[in-house]
Amino acid sequence: GRIIHGTNAMTRAELIAVARRGVAAGAAGGMAEIIWISTYAAATDASAANLARGVTTAAGVGALLPAAPVALGIVIHMALAVALGIALVFAWRTLSTFWPVAAGPYAFALAALTGVWITNFFIILPPISPDFVHLVPYPVSLTSKLLFGLAAATVLRHRACRTITARTA
Repeated sequence: GRIIHGTNAMTRAELIAVARRGVAAGAAGGMAEIIWISTYAAATDASAANLARGVTTAAGVGALLPAAPVALGIVIHMALAVALGIALVFAWRTLSTFWPVAAGPYAFALAALTGVWITNFFIILPPISPDFVHLVPYPVSLTSKLLFGLAAATVLRHRACRTITARTA
């Protein structure tokens, strides 16, 4: 059967394929952020562990694993990254039918992740966890989100290239 998604009908197999691509995009983006923050922390006096603890605190789940807030913060970060990756892939699937071809997945993902950063750092996080917003400077956290977007767009582009190759073969 077909599952309705926006204006596109999807088979169960297509839905699973899109979700898998979303998991890959989110995992790639989440890892890009971890590598960036770790690199930033190594080059400065910042602490990547403090940021991971901050994720746990901001999520309000510090009591779940009080002995391992850093590990829990990384797990939460990656779970959110995968969820974001899935949302991005579904949005890209819908928007790419009329998104300018020249802009491609990179412009889409960078615009989307800039929006996510603005929403997180200026709307959601300030009332929930004001300390988290200032754990790293804004340019560092924005760069983190943009790197997420680049990594996720690479997954989107890779899939698009495979689809084009399959159609022309």
